[in-house]
Amino acid sequence: MLRTSQGGAGNGTAADRRAMSIGAVLAQLREEFPEVTISKIRFLEAEGLVEPERTPSGYRKFGSEDVEKLAQVLRMQRDHYLPLKVIREYLDALARGEQAALPSPGGQRDLADHCWDGAAGAPTAARIGRAELLAVTGASEEQLSAWESYGLVVPEPGGGYDAEAVNVAKLVHDLGRFGLEPRHLRAVRAAAEREAGLVEQVVAPLRRHRNPQTRARAEATAQELAELSVRLHAALVQTALRMRSH
Repeated sequence: MLRTSQGGAGNGTAADRRAMSIGAVLAQLREEFPEVTISKIRFLEAEGLVEPERTPSGYRKFGSEDVEKLAQVLRMQRDHYLPLKVIREYLDALARGEQAALPSPGGQRDLADHCWDGAAGAPTAARIGRAELLAVTGASEEQLSAWESYGLVVPEPGGGYDAEAVNVAKLVHDLGRFGLEPRHLRAVRAAAEREAGLVEQVVAPLRRHRNPQTRARAEATAQELAELSVRLHAALVQTALRMRSH
């Protein structure tokens, strides 16, 4: 069960409630949600689901109430497959003192929203089956088989597809509308593997470190580097396109 800071949600001083950094919040949440990332926490903040305090220098300071609210949102995504819009409406109703019932899952569209928070590029921890993946992407069985044969979409060892695979499938399907086939995307996949190798070079020493806190920072560091790599890639593509248009 998730632990919150001393004093609980309604007790303790204001300083106690604002004492947690985003790294400390990540460490607490990962006790129950091992796959949560700093990017996911920032995305939920950007969506207005949590509003941490800010220091004069701009650093986030979370209270125990913030941590528990984040955990509540993550549970509703994990256990009920609810999209963030529905979760926000439910929590807002509770905040107004209304007797709101927890909504039931709304079908494949809700499942797709649960698997991928596209606005932030932040996958969640959901896993779906082959039929569900075909449903949320609109792809055919032949298309999915082709994506798998080129290594673009990779099922989990125990079967099913995680959130990253769902997102890749959706993007590959969308690119297909412009005539880009899996064979055209081999270079993109190869570039992604090279970038992953660079990230691994940086975080590998952290994973081997004797200090457990340093080892715990490895995944957060990898996520941060991956985001920077993606942003750099997008900027370079835009620059290349602009130069070709001149």
